[in-house]
Amino acid sequence: MDKFLKDLNEAQQQAVLQADGPMMVIAGAGSGKTRVLTYKVAWLISKGIDPFHILALTFTNKAAREMKERIVQLVGADARNLWMGTFHAIFARILRIEGHRIGYPSNFTIYDTDDSKNLIKTIVKEQSLDPKVYQPNNVLGRISACKTNLITAQEYVENTNLTTQDKLAARPEMGKLYLLYQQRCFKASAMDFDDLLTNTYIILRDFPDALYKYQQKFKYILVDEYQDTNHVQYQIIKSLAANNENICVVGDDAQSIYGFRGANIQNIFSFKFDYPDHKLFKLEQNYRSTQTIVKAANSIIVNNKDQIFKEIWTDNEIGNRIRVLRAPSDNAEGNLVAASIFENKMNFQLPNKAFTILYRTNSQSRAMEEALRKLNIPYRIYGGLSFYKRKEIKDLLAYFRLAINHNDEEALVRIINYPARGIGKTSLEKLTVAVGNGGNSIWEVINDSNMLHGLVNSGTMLKINEFATMIKSFTVMHGSKDAYELGRHIAVSSGILRDLDEDKTPEGVNRVDNIQELLNAMREFCEKQPDLPQENGNGGSTFRTLTDFMLEIALLTDADTEDDDNNKVSLMTVHQAKGLEFPYVFVVGLEENLFPSFQSLASRADLEEERRLFYVAVTRAQQRLYLSYAENRYRWGDLMMCEPSRFIEEIDPKYLEMPSTAKFSRFQPHSPKFVPDDAARIPVSLPHLINFKPIQESARKAVADDPGFASQGDLQTGMEVEHDRFGRGKVISLEGIGPNCKATVFFKSVGQKQLLVKFAKLKIIG
Repeated sequence: MDKFLKDLNEAQQQAVLQADGPMMVIAGAGSGKTRVLTYKVAWLISKGIDPFHILALTFTNKAAREMKERIVQLVGADARNLWMGTFHAIFARILRIEGHRIGYPSNFTIYDTDDSKNLIKTIVKEQSLDPKVYQPNNVLGRISACKTNLITAQEYVENTNLTTQDKLAARPEMGKLYLLYQQRCFKASAMDFDDLLTNTYIILRDFPDALYKYQQKFKYILVDEYQDTNHVQYQIIKSLAANNENICVVGDDAQSIYGFRGANIQNIFSFKFDYPDHKLFKLEQNYRSTQTIVKAANSIIVNNKDQIFKEIWTDNEIGNRIRVLRAPSDNAEGNLVAASIFENKMNFQLPNKAFTILYRTNSQSRAMEEALRKLNIPYRIYGGLSFYKRKEIKDLLAYFRLAINHNDEEALVRIINYPARGIGKTSLEKLTVAVGNGGNSIWEVINDSNMLHGLVNSGTMLKINEFATMIKSFTVMHGSKDAYELGRHIAVSSGILRDLDEDKTPEGVNRVDNIQELLNAMREFCEKQPDLPQENGNGGSTFRTLTDFMLEIALLTDADTEDDDNNKVSLMTVHQAKGLEFPYVFVVGLEENLFPSFQSLASRADLEEERRLFYVAVTRAQQRLYLSYAENRYRWGDLMMCEPSRFIEEIDPKYLEMPSTAKFSRFQPHSPKFVPDDAARIPVSLPHLINFKPIQESARKAVADDPGFASQGDLQTGMEVEHDRFGRGKVISLEGIGPNCKATVFFKSVGQKQLLVKFAKLKIIG
């Protein structure tokens, strides 16, 4: 007994020693959740429970592998007989045995996301549907949402509510595509990732003998990260545990951040209703962070109404206060963060791997990467490619390269048919063969009508000529437009922006954001002075050209020699940081409409998930935590004024070290027009989960078009106005014209504020 308990605190021991019956372990950040789950399984085995009768479900293969290895060390090789793994791995194993019940052979294929998208693309083509309307990402997302909520293809096409949604979204054939997709998967004896869950549920639901078999087999069920389970996972777990009710779920409602993937936080809240006689254990001692960071995190999450209350504490040192960094722009923010990392490295002789930079969206990495490179600080991007190596960035840079140098064949081959313009693979292969036989460049061939005429038909020849003319026009503009002006013109005229903007999935929106970040970099490049004198660098131009910009980018993106050295600063989104910890953490971009994101302000439930995301970011830090924001941020080439995030203001000020001139107001929590409190407790209906939202051109246009908000022409000095967050105030002064008009308003609750009128949403009340 002692060997299992000596490494555990009292609360952990109690959770481990509770063997039978339903139990929930609420494990705060850094409280040893994995240790408890590991030791609990080991304890069960040591008390004589056959490992074959224990089912342990996790969300990552790595977690399962590491826990299983530790259990083997504790109780011996017999522990290898555990059914421990991810939901998908365990259910695939069951389906290999039971799949024949629903017509699948034991050797069925598992389709990954790319396989699924390719199949959808083929079906869309066969049905002669518009591929821009029925993009694989959108179709697969719709199908996945249906499967997660246990709606079959047949039920979908018979559901008038869903089919009406599709018609309103101008995608009336979505149900048909779902039906055809499932038929083709079945015909190919294939299941996608969602099928591994839904088909397991169907077998347990429709075949009582199968359900009884696995209820008897899995006498003890343990589930990690229970707050991240979706509806179908919840139903399977509940079915399997219904007989013995020896179920232990471990999680933290305060770290439920995957609602966009279908995770339902109500699962963990509902546990007490599903199992009224359950035992609740709270792991509240934090072993990771300083007292300052732990108490600051508590002061953040207490603002959430829907939560299982716990008071996280630690015996660790008090530690430094959380330092807030304020920068005039996003680029300056990157420089400030990089300088802080460099300073800490030098002062305390710290390795690069001691630092991580966390951001809300991948597009924010650009400014951080450039700043780190300038100080020669090595870094690595987690969960994604380096900014300048992302496909959409490389595609646009290829246009830039070809506009500057027509003989850059790598760039030409990359973009001659992107966006698609009807120059197919066969035509390109013929051009390549002609180049190989004659010694000309591809550019020379496509500009020689005699050579081109013998290679392709007249229709393709016309499209190639149009492409070449477009590239030449970019070259002509090179001498009269600066890098930003020409870069933006190319992004629009090439069709790249239009192509990316048609994809309204989170991934598609992220790609558009990345193009925006590249254009922001070009705008700032043109406005700042060169670091070095330019001797004949711009051909005598009085402005910085595309050639100048590409030279700087080439230096920034010169590939480093790959080695086994992991001593690098880590860059990642907050979502990717969950489960990790670092000595020094920088959370950047803490501005309203960025973190929290604009989309999260629609309801209290969405805002609370965004606050949980910030809580996760804060609790990654072990020793020092930095929070940074920019007062201005470039968006599509326009410099926008930014407000510090409400989340900074929610932290008790005694834990913060503020910028010396910052004037934070301790006003009441922001209160956008949320749904009623009761509505947030009601499980969200499927139509809401998978509803296609009307496509808006931009938030800016939505605000400008709303007749309820004042425009520049409506406002006058002395007017009484009302702001959604600051309440009532009086307009003191107006300055600027058009989209740059700013209003200085005195609010009774927070004092004087300067607001950009086009975004302020001011209502005139007198």
